[in-house]
Amino acid sequence: MDRHTLSNGRITATVKADGAELCSLQDATGQQLLWQAGPAWPRHAPILFPIVGRLKGDVLRHRGKTYPMTQHGFARDQRFVWAEREPLSCTLVLQDNIETRAHYPFAFRLAVTYALDDDALVITYEVSNTGDEMMPASIGAHPAFAWPLPGAEDKASHTLVFSDAEPAPVRRLDGGLLRAQSEPSPVEGGALALSEELFVDDAIVIDQLASTSLRYMAPGAPTIDLSWQGFHQLGLWSKPGAAFLCIEPWLGYASPVDFDGEFSRKPGVIHIAIGETRRFVQHIGVS
Repeated sequence: MDRHTLSNGRITATVKADGAELCSLQDATGQQLLWQAGPAWPRHAPILFPIVGRLKGDVLRHRGKTYPMTQHGFARDQRFVWAEREPLSCTLVLQDNIETRAHYPFAFRLAVTYALDDDALVITYEVSNTGDEMMPASIGAHPAFAWPLPGAEDKASHTLVFSDAEPAPVRRLDGGLLRAQSEPSPVEGGALALSEELFVDDAIVIDQLASTSLRYMAPGAPTIDLSWQGFHQLGLWSKPGAAFLCIEPWLGYASPVDFDGEFSRKPGVIHIAIGETRRFVQHIGVS
């Protein structure tokens, strides 16, 4: 498999061309911090594009036509082209092609850059509209971190500490679609005590996100600091019994259960003008 490894002595990260996916993240001592795609879930940190979550009936509607579109879009299953491969950075690019246009009738360029900056991995996503009409889209990150983290006693010792209080209600899913009713947030102030019970009812969708960063931590374990720019929602997900926690900055979310209209009018999508490039950034710090 075509892979590229970045290392600066403090962080070592490996990226593969398939899906432009981060598949390894190690600290200075070589401890693996990323889920290694076990049987419970066969991915590491997929890129979600051009949708986040599911569309009703797995169908995208545009100008009276329908296009099949599976959960989280097709980018994670496409092979990207290497545009740059350096010791401390790399860039991969996906452009529309015959296969993508069968699902998403828009011309686009998606460039993903991974770069090491001291004790952080910086991931930059650039979405360009290269076509001749407005382009509706969503984009999201989906990194699965080890849970428990190496050196931690157990899963229950872990906490997420948000940069801001998160009092707004959260959303849950029904068949992959957003339920009509929201639920009280399990975040108390700015902290979420982690447990498997949180995810018995699938993912937690924070669609009124106040924070722009959080800390994933446990006594005796490395600390992971995440921050994001341009993403306005956050998904949290795990499978009970599986040793991972997905912490997912998003711009967009699954369709509401009662929405089955034109994709351009779907709640959560952005509209990228002809010739415009939108930029989104995720920082993953390790200490």
